[in-house]
Amino acid sequence: MADDTELDFPSQTLVLVGWTGHGKSATGNSILGRKAFKSRASSSGVTTSCQLERTVLKDGQIINVIDTPGLFDFSSGMELIKKCLKLARDGIHAILVVFSVRSHFSQQQETELRSFQNFFGSKVTDYMIVVFTGGDELEANDETLEDYLGRECPQPLKEILTLCHDRYLLFDNKTRDRTEKAEQIHQLLSLVDTIMLQHGGQPYTDDTSIELWVESTLKESTSRLEQKLAVEQAARLEAENNVQRITNDLIPKLVAQLEEAKKETDKLRKQLAEVELKLKEATSGLEQKLADEQVARLEVEKNALKMSNDVTLKLAAQQEEALKMSNDLTLKLAAHQEEARKMSNDLTLKLAAQQEEAKKESDKICTQLAEVLKNTKDRHKCPFL
Repeated sequence: MADDTELDFPSQTLVLVGWTGHGKSATGNSILGRKAFKSRASSSGVTTSCQLERTVLKDGQIINVIDTPGLFDFSSGMELIKKCLKLARDGIHAILVVFSVRSHFSQQQETELRSFQNFFGSKVTDYMIVVFTGGDELEANDETLEDYLGRECPQPLKEILTLCHDRYLLFDNKTRDRTEKAEQIHQLLSLVDTIMLQHGGQPYTDDTSIELWVESTLKESTSRLEQKLAVEQAARLEAENNVQRITNDLIPKLVAQLEEAKKETDKLRKQLAEVELKLKEATSGLEQKLADEQVARLEVEKNALKMSNDVTLKLAAQQEEALKMSNDLTLKLAAHQEEARKMSNDLTLKLAAQQEEAKKESDKICTQLAEVLKNTKDRHKCPFL
């Protein structure tokens, strides 16, 4: 049996009722388009319990079909059918009373239908459609349903059709013609739509079915709201976690970038100090060892001092620029870092060149001093030679 849980798609529920051997299950299979219900010619009922099956039409319409035991096949037949009707929690859109044209409608069958009406309430006939089976036999005899009703329709059957507002049609459950099958279903659903139009789209329900439907609807609505609330709470927590994660990731990056800029500035300062130290060491050595060449040494010192001042001024300007770059680091960090590296490389090259120039100048002085010492036959040797 198909499950009877509520679907999200629009659906219509049809209930098959009738007598054993009149083709209820075969009609249900024709509506579903497959063999879902057991069906065979038998004097005893094949369907002994309620069974719900469904199909989905090409337009997305869902059709639920409930097959029931034969009317009065069991001592508790009506109660069992009522239990079957409760499978349709959203109500019944049409009750299909199946009658075979191979049989004769009897007074007993009329009485049973009247009992059915009394049991389920007078409004049940407002949802009834009479489905005549055996269309293949009428076709074989070259007859129509109107011919059959005009020839063999007893008064009790006419009264039933009147109660159903002449809602009836003929089914051929043996046909293999797809067009004929589709036309049968189309005619049936058109009658169902007529019933719904007459009742403002409200299906048939008894009191018990309404209570079950209300209870089920409330439970499912509550469940949906709880699920939506849980989803919203999870989304909010996820958003908060994302914000916290972004904050936790961004702040350390900014701090690291600022620290990197500070390191770059300290590196420049250190390079400047090293250059100054090297220059001082070079000039100090010349003062101690080249006392006799005071004029030359003073000139070298003067030149070296001038060079040192120039370098100091350049480095001060570069340091100021580096500090400015550090303040703007959060916006243009990558570009400023590249510029700082470039400036650092250029400065290193300049300092190396200047140091090389100073060394050459020092070597020149030492050479001149050696010449002087040689001429005066001084035995002392210059340490730089």
